[in-house]
Amino acid sequence: MSKTKTAKAPDKTQPSEKLKTKDYERELAKLHVELVKLQEWVKHKGLKVCVVFEGRDGAGKGGTIKAITERVSPRVFRVVALPSPTEREKSQMYAQRYIPHFPAAGEMVIFDRSWYNRAGVERVMGFCTEDQATRFLQVVPQFEKMMLESGIILLKYWLEVSPEEQTRRLEARIEDGRKIWKLSPMDLLSYSRWYDYSRARDAMFAATDTAWAPWYVARSDDKKKARLNIIRHLLSQIPYEDVPREKIKLPKRQKAGDYQEPNYPFKFVPETC
Repeated sequence: MSKTKTAKAPDKTQPSEKLKTKDYERELAKLHVELVKLQEWVKHKGLKVCVVFEGRDGAGKGGTIKAITERVSPRVFRVVALPSPTEREKSQMYAQRYIPHFPAAGEMVIFDRSWYNRAGVERVMGFCTEDQATRFLQVVPQFEKMMLESGIILLKYWLEVSPEEQTRRLEARIEDGRKIWKLSPMDLLSYSRWYDYSRARDAMFAATDTAWAPWYVARSDDKKKARLNIIRHLLSQIPYEDVPREKIKLPKRQKAGDYQEPNYPFKFVPETC
């Protein structure tokens, strides 16, 4: 009798080969076509979709959101990235500042950080008490269940970056004049507290990774692979079809008639290239 070979689990300690830019752009172009189809389906069916992106500083949330939204309509795919709460907002019920941004029919709202700030940065940096953080983790599963019962499709993504890659990316922000705006004093403080954030993340998953609103984790050391993997997964979570539409043909342009080009001193932008 021959012995059955046991398949080995992939070795995650060995970094895989980085995705080449040409391959990435080719695959992303295909996925952009599918995202447009999804957009039209969301409008056609009046769906309400809410997508949450969380992760450490430098995990790649912004780049992923940009990859998702760069070829679709901002009227349908709305990105919400709230600033620090005002004194008035601090006095409100915690979720109150997020609820006005929830999707209406025919919209997909993407949160670049969300109500989960309370479970992460607020807890680690002392912007809320331990009792407030604990209470948040107790009530948020029911809050999200209410979202689903109202007809919202909720997807939650956590981007997982290694400490080595996070260091590389934050150092790049310091050295690159195009990226320095991405680096805040809070980023530096959070960088020094890696394991406090790990504990907060673990507690958040334990309390809020529910059957009705699970967390999906994407490894993001290779940003290009992470973006493609997340977009493919997002598309798989919302069944959609091609929306029937008439074939588009440009109409004939009217004749100039008596119109004459104006003799006006237009202030043209200097053509330096």
